Amino acid sequence: MGKRLSVIIPNYNGAGTIGRCLEAAFASRFDDYEIIVVDDCSDDDSVGIIRQFPCRMIKLDRRSGSARARNEGARQSFGEILFFIDADCLLQPDTLSAVDKTITGNEERVFGGTYTPLPYDQDFFSTFQSIFIHYSETKKIEPDYIAGHAMAISRDLFLGQQGFPEVFLPIIEDVEFSHRLRRAGIRLVMNPEILVTHIFNFTLVKSLRNAFRKSHFWTIYSLKNRDLTQDSGTASVELKVNVLSWFIIAAAGVLLLLSRSTAYVVPMGLVAVTNLFTSRRLLSAMLKAKGAGFACLATFYYTLLYPLAVSAGGLSGLARYCTVRKVRAV
Repeated sequence: MGKRLSVIIPNYNGAGTIGRCLEAAFASRFDDYEIIVVDDCSDDDSVGIIRQFPCRMIKLDRRSGSARARNEGARQSFGEILFFIDADCLLQPDTLSAVDKTITGNEERVFGGTYTPLPYDQDFFSTFQSIFIHYSETKKIEPDYIAGHAMAISRDLFLGQQGFPEVFLPIIEDVEFSHRLRRAGIRLVMNPEILVTHIFNFTLVKSLRNAFRKSHFWTIYSLKNRDLTQDSGTASVELKVNVLSWFIIAAAGVLLLLSRSTAYVVPMGLVAVTNLFTSRRLLSAMLKAKGAGFACLATFYYTLLYPLAVSAGGLSGLARYCTVRKVRAV
């Protein structure tokens, strides 16, 4: 039976979050929708939890990744509009109504939402990440990409554009799909009223590991795509300036220690001030969401520790990219 919206959720070992995800989905105030969960050969208790809810479950025959899971859900959907979220995302009661209102009459466009500024688990590292992503993804009305954790697209358009790439780098298949849509002349539009709440469960180690992994694969893709300096969502100009500033200050600090000259102090200060000015809107978002104490701590984390993981991931991605190119050249 046809529905207006199909909510498609890829799941792999999401037992810790999929229950809350489906509870939130079925609490929606919008009533013309179906929920499809595509299980990617989970070996935890996910399937048993999913079966407790009146959703459609599709089980893949082999571990294939979230791109194929989303594509398979789209192929077997009945809705006119597809709305993709993740198994660790919680719909707000009015999220689907916002999707329907936004895309009605604009089915030739692709619309994106984002995370709520505050996550489900409001520890420091999860909150930092949620605010960072919310700010980065809502900076532009027409963004560089639409994230797969809150993407609304007509079913016909999605299938006509062949969906997400199934043999590709992990994490950023939504970036490749978005870029392919843009090359086809399709507009991407961000609506900050389309919100999902993310469950991060981040610790310091998980936060830094996430930054490393995303930077690693994003660098590989950006080098291939020749858009390394592009202001692209979380791979923002602010973040890139932040990493570059960290390197400059660190190098100047080493020279300061070796030479025992104060000549490096002023340039270090100027670089630090320039970096803070460049990221002022992000830091203001931290202040607005959680207050001055949180914003101060977030500023220290963002400028002192976070760039280490991002730069390490970037250098790792650069090394992998160069190695692959060298092997192919031979």
